[in-house]
Amino acid sequence: MHTETERCVRAVQSKDARFDGVFFTAVRTTRIYCRPSCPVVPPKPENMEFHPSAASCQRAGFRACKRCRPDTSPGSPEWHVRADAVARAMRLIQDGVVDREGVPGLARRLGWSTRQIERQLLAELGAGPLALARAQRAQTARVLIETTPLPMGEIAFAAGFSSIRTFNDTVREVFALTPGELRARAARPHPRAAATPGVISLRLPFRAPLEPSNLFGHLAATAVPGVEEWRDGAYRRTLSLPYGHGIVALAPRADHIACRLFLTDPRDLTHAISRCRRLLDLDADPVAVDDRLRTDPLLAPLVDAAPGRRVPGTVDPAEFAVRAVLGQQVSTAAARTHAARLVTAYGTPVDDPEGGLTHLFPGPEALAALDPESLALPRSRRTTLLTLVRALADGSLTLGPADDREESRAKLLALPGFGPWTTEIIAMRALGDPDAFLPGDLGVRRAAEGLGLPGTPAALTARAADWRPWRAYAVQYLWATDDHPINHLPAEES
Repeated sequence: MHTETERCVRAVQSKDARFDGVFFTAVRTTRIYCRPSCPVVPPKPENMEFHPSAASCQRAGFRACKRCRPDTSPGSPEWHVRADAVARAMRLIQDGVVDREGVPGLARRLGWSTRQIERQLLAELGAGPLALARAQRAQTARVLIETTPLPMGEIAFAAGFSSIRTFNDTVREVFALTPGELRARAARPHPRAAATPGVISLRLPFRAPLEPSNLFGHLAATAVPGVEEWRDGAYRRTLSLPYGHGIVALAPRADHIACRLFLTDPRDLTHAISRCRRLLDLDADPVAVDDRLRTDPLLAPLVDAAPGRRVPGTVDPAEFAVRAVLGQQVSTAAARTHAARLVTAYGTPVDDPEGGLTHLFPGPEALAALDPESLALPRSRRTTLLTLVRALADGSLTLGPADDREESRAKLLALPGFGPWTTEIIAMRALGDPDAFLPGDLGVRRAAEGLGLPGTPAALTARAADWRPWRAYAVQYLWATDDHPINHLPAEES
C-alpha cells in the first residue's frame, strides 16, 4: 500500500489507526518516521514519504517518533494472509530466526539462496533480512530497557546484538536517545511486576475492534491442566523456547493485551512475543475481515453483534497437532483429560512463581517413544497419534511459520487417521491460514442450518466461496451462535 500516495496521505490526515503497521510515514523535514495515527499535526503532503517497514525508514536515515512510537505498531496483516516465500520469511524474522541462525539459516528454511532472500525482501519491504532483524532487535532492546532492571550489557546480548557498541549505536540511531535516557524516560514499573524477579510486563497492540469472548474463552475452555490455566482474569500457560522456557499471562484490555512474561533466558523475548501474537491473532485486520463477511446478509447480523472476532492460534504448532488428534470425535473435556495424561507422563516439570502451572507440553521427541498400550485411546487413534509424533520428530513433517500451507495439508492428509476436519483445524490454528474452513464440523453445520445457510458440506463450501479469504473467521462467527463455554470468558477465576 505504501506506493499508493494519495491513499496513504488520506490515512495520515485522518489519523486512521487501521493502517498502523501497514505502512510508515517518514517526514523529510524532521527526519522522523511515524505511524499513520500519530497524534501530532500531520505534515504537509509534499514532505511525506511512505515506507513498507520500520526497517526501511531506518535504512533511509529516519528515526522513530518519540510521541507515537511507530516501533510498537501491530505487525502488518499482509504477512498473516499471504503464503508466499516473502511472507514466510517475514514470519521467521519476527520469530527471531535471523538472530539465532543468521541469514543463511533463514534461506535454508525457505529453500532459497541468500541472494534471492535479500533481493525479494528489499524489493517488497525496502530493507533486507539483516536490516529487518536489526529493527526488531532495537524494539526488543527498548522493551527490556524500559521494563526490566537488567544491566545494559545483558540487555544488549539478550536482544541479539553482537556487541555493546553496536547496541548503543543502534539505540541512539533509531530512537535518538541513549539506552540510559530511554530507561530514565520510562514509567516506573508496576509494584507487582517488580516483586517477581525475571518478569517482563508489556502491552501487545492490536487493530480495533477485538472481541475477546471467543478468543480467550476458547483458550480457557480447552486449557490442559498443568500447561494452561485461567487465573486472575488472565490466560496463563508455559512456553518451550529456544534458549529455555517461560510462562506468560495474557489479559484483554480495551486497547491492548496486557502481557506478563517470566523467562529463564531473556534472549527468548522476541520469540515469546511472536508466539503470543500468533496465539491471539493480534496482527489481523478485523475491519477488512468483517467488511467481507458482512456482504453475506445471513452473516452480517453476527458480525454486527460482535465485530472483531479473532481465530485462536497456538504457541506451538506441533503441540496443537497432537491435541487435534486427541480431540478427534470426543468432547472438549475428554480431549483435555487425554492431553493432561501425556503432560504428566512425558512433560518437563517447571516452577511457576505466580500460579499453578507445572509442566511444559511434551515435544514430539518425547512422545515418539511412548508406549501405545499406555494410551486410553482406540487402537486406530493410537496409530494416528504415533505416526504423527514420529513424523514430527524425524522432520518428515514440519509445521511452522516457514512451511507452505498447501504442502503441509497434503502431508497431513497422507497420514493414517487424518481427514479434512483434523487437517483443516490444524491449518486454521497451527499454520495460521485465515481461509481454512470446516464445512463438516458439527458446530458449523448446526449454526449454518439455524441461520438458513446450506447444511451439507458441499453446499456450504460453495456458499462460503464469497467469504474468501476469511473463511476461518466465518467459522468463529458460526461457532459463536452456540452457548458453549469456548464462546465466553470464564465467569469465575480458577
